[in-house]
Amino acid sequence: MTEAPLQEIKADPSITDRVRDSIREAIIDGRLAPGSLHSVQSLASSFGVSRTPVREALIDLEGKGMVEFERNRGVRILQTSIHDLEEILALRILLEVPAAHRAAEQATEETAAALSDELQAMRRAARDRDEVTMMAHDRRFHEIINEASGNSRLAAYVDDLRDLILTRGVSTVGRSRDLPAIVREHEAILAAIESNDSAAAAKAMKDHLVNTSSLLLRQESDAAGTEPNVRWAELVIG
Repeated sequence: MTEAPLQEIKADPSITDRVRDSIREAIIDGRLAPGSLHSVQSLASSFGVSRTPVREALIDLEGKGMVEFERNRGVRILQTSIHDLEEILALRILLEVPAAHRAAEQATEETAAALSDELQAMRRAARDRDEVTMMAHDRRFHEIINEASGNSRLAAYVDDLRDLILTRGVSTVGRSRDLPAIVREHEAILAAIESNDSAAAAKAMKDHLVNTSSLLLRQESDAAGTEPNVRWAELVIG
């Protein structure tokens, strides 16, 4: 299969950020395939920019675990292993459950309204069977909660964790559950936050993330022909 070409980027003051975002998107959607090796110069030529912003962007992505520099060879696109996936999913539960608890405690009308808007958009996308749009609003729904927890670094960190899951190309949609089922899990989270019920919000978030994690790990283990490792859950499931 012929890979789609990378789009040339015109120079501007935020060129490094734009290059980083473009490389990140290309890794997630598979245009830059896991395991593939690229030179900084070849990527710079594809984007139509100099080597400097590309190198800076790759250094940032290396820090996020998406690429790895190999001396005198270039940069390797990394793939998230099943073990990595276990750790990432456990981290999301450990971080986002208490975040939902704090967000519910201090949620404003604006926070509830923003979450409601995202949930409505998720419902529309689910009806249209539009997984891409649905998951974009799913991502923003979680981001709003993490931001509302009062921890500004948490939202960015969890967003990076989600990227690492996406680089493996895993999804439960159409395999373990459908889009409306995912929407229903978020409805419980929103209801708890709207009523400022912190315990219920934490439980709803935990139920959602544990279910998602269990389904993803089962799918990946089945695909690899191995037994799923459930020890990751011992820290997060009572």
